[in-house]
Amino acid sequence: MKSKKKILIAGGDMRQIYCASRLLSEYTASTIGFDEELIPSAISFPPTEEKFPFDYAILPVLPMNEAGMISTPCFSGSISINDIKNLLTPDGIIFAGRIDEKLRESFKGYQLCDYMESESLNLKNAVPTAEGAVQIALEELPVTLSGLRVLIVGMGRIGRALAEILKGFGSDVTAAVRNAKGTANARIHGIKSVCTDKMDSNYDLVFNTVPHIVFDHDRLEKFDEKTLFIDLASKPGGIDFDTATELGIKAIWALGLPGKTAPITSGEIIAETVIDMITEMEEAHG
Repeated sequence: MKSKKKILIAGGDMRQIYCASRLLSEYTASTIGFDEELIPSAISFPPTEEKFPFDYAILPVLPMNEAGMISTPCFSGSISINDIKNLLTPDGIIFAGRIDEKLRESFKGYQLCDYMESESLNLKNAVPTAEGAVQIALEELPVTLSGLRVLIVGMGRIGRALAEILKGFGSDVTAAVRNAKGTANARIHGIKSVCTDKMDSNYDLVFNTVPHIVFDHDRLEKFDEKTLFIDLASKPGGIDFDTATELGIKAIWALGLPGKTAPITSGEIIAETVIDMITEMEEAHG
């Protein structure tokens, strides 16, 4: 039964705490990598030592820092790769977000599963990510979103969610798209569209969702200094930030959304995704 499985949530930001809280309803869950005063008083986890060893470990999105340790932004100490291995059963399974070769090599011999590759997670994450991006815009802009000329680059999951939210604010929204599918998505969501190669610079706010450079020097220099850019794309992003700084254009790379603005929702989405992945594994093995 699921209740007999033990899950260790190791490191990450506050969304991992709420991920662990959600997992408590299905499994035995404990955490490491969080300073005690940061854990909400309403959430109580059993001591990690009492539950060793663990069947599963859940690592954060971007699980390792530059020093090769587990990412622990909410912890005054540190967690090494060996710390995790020592807490797992020999056949323990590791879940993490955005797994790279460095992590695979560090956990060689273990099964690794990337929960950020889940289509259901990305669909669920689109709305809180878009809401977080709009929150940033509201905090940064000296004007209302109503009537504001807004460009959304890309009409994927997040772009579509942004379109719906911005329409509710009364913004004048245009989507920059590369193909007929993007044009159709823009039309379905009731906004204008323009080919990315032909977009102009007549916008007050630009959201980028495309993970490759769209706004290079040639494009950026056509925009007014008052235009706010918010990049929602994963690395390498879609904006040449050095050039934006040189031109006096404010560009914000909003990495970590929705974990920063909606940690409860984001954490619960990760937990539900991991639960589904474990269930599929168990069913596959009879």
